[in-house]
Amino acid sequence: MIQSLSKNRVRTLLIIAGFSCLMSCHHSKPTSPEAKLDFENVIPKPVSVLATGKTFFITKETTIATAPRSSGLIDIGQYLAGKLKPATGFDLLVTEASGNPPPGSIYLTTTGGDAQLGEEGYELTITEDLIKLVANKPAGLFLGVQTLRQLLPAKIEQSTAQEGPWEIATGTIRDYPEYAWRGSMLDVARHFFSVEDVKRYIDLIAHYKMNIMHIHLSDDQGWRIEIKSWPNLAVRGGSTQVGGGKGGYYTQKQYADIVDYAQRRFITVVPEIDLPGHINAALASYGELNAGVPINPEPSRVSPAPGSQEVTTKPMMGVLYTGTEVGFSTLRLEKEATFRFVDDVLRELAAITPGPWLHIGGDEAAVTKKEDYKVFIDRFQEIVKAHGKKMIGWEDIAQAKIDANSLAQHWHSSELAQMAVEKGAKLIMSPAKKMYLDMQYDSTSRLGLHWAAYIEVDASYNWDPATQIEGIGKEHIVGVEA
Repeated sequence: MIQSLSKNRVRTLLIIAGFSCLMSCHHSKPTSPEAKLDFENVIPKPVSVLATGKTFFITKETTIATAPRSSGLIDIGQYLAGKLKPATGFDLLVTEASGNPPPGSIYLTTTGGDAQLGEEGYELTITEDLIKLVANKPAGLFLGVQTLRQLLPAKIEQSTAQEGPWEIATGTIRDYPEYAWRGSMLDVARHFFSVEDVKRYIDLIAHYKMNIMHIHLSDDQGWRIEIKSWPNLAVRGGSTQVGGGKGGYYTQKQYADIVDYAQRRFITVVPEIDLPGHINAALASYGELNAGVPINPEPSRVSPAPGSQEVTTKPMMGVLYTGTEVGFSTLRLEKEATFRFVDDVLRELAAITPGPWLHIGGDEAAVTKKEDYKVFIDRFQEIVKAHGKKMIGWEDIAQAKIDANSLAQHWHSSELAQMAVEKGAKLIMSPAKKMYLDMQYDSTSRLGLHWAAYIEVDASYNWDPATQIEGIGKEHIVGVEA
């Protein structure tokens, strides 16, 4: 999807957008059809748009001005200047405006917004003489900057100098999010991605005004985060990936760098350690976590996973795994080491995660006894609380005694989602038939799977989370996640 950005910008990125979502005065002319089209196609669709049919030009004389003595605004102005420089070649001055903003400038301020904008809303007013971006909080200004980038010609995203002019349609755009949680999950456990790859992913989701990155750090196929009290988790458990590649892991310093990079883009990182199933990488790293049975060094043949074209292998516990089958691994409730392991992992992860959430997985624990599963989730919830965080789990956790401080992530079962709501938990909506980005558009799509569904762009964009499940309304939902 990322590789097709320039070729098929709107079609591909509309899916991500479902979450929700200079001296110009001397060069005025009617807005070109291309600029007007960009004005109409802001992603996600704003609350209101009013075009006025003129043009503002960014030139090498343009300045980016901020209200004086406003925390964080200079950083946002420098971020915008950095995004504009590669394609325009302009090294735009970022400065504080002590009085009225100078003509021909882009002006950022947290003064003058109204209560309806909230903490992430903004109002962008573009005239022939001035671009004025108003928000109540820096987060709103940052999101408004993403809209401003979208209003420019698509070539503004190129990494080398392009031919101008750099025109923006005039008018007013007013926007604020419908849901507080607008996330996207990146699975680095099955296939490892470098720090720079993750930062690129953060930049892409930020451009479409998403504010959560859920990063899936452990699974049967790989453990991707350094845990200092259990070092073999990363060293051995992170040494491979699906297909048998070399894998990799993040040191705690690298993870902190990712978290900081995301924070500077007003994105909260939500780490996931999948428990009590999806745990083979950990079991392969520490024998004391396994059941008291001999370890079979030879993997057994199993059927392909849904949507997979390959024949996968399923090992006994203790053997590194590079296939795609799920549901065969579990922690052991009766093992003394189990909860010491869980507590240590969540303690270290909580210490390097400033956001309020830890995701404990909880899905597809097919070989965990049902009663054991409930005990596991109850214990995980208490451990997460003990380390100052709130628990998130896939909707399967509704089978346990979850409380209103936890979130359940809906992906497949309406019944479990309803059960979670009945217990006071709110939902993150990630239905597989709408929100799984690795599904094919249709049977002719070259890339992707279709175990959940064929998902056309309009099907993913035009759906209402508040009508997805009977009895679950907007008041039960914190937001959406891809």
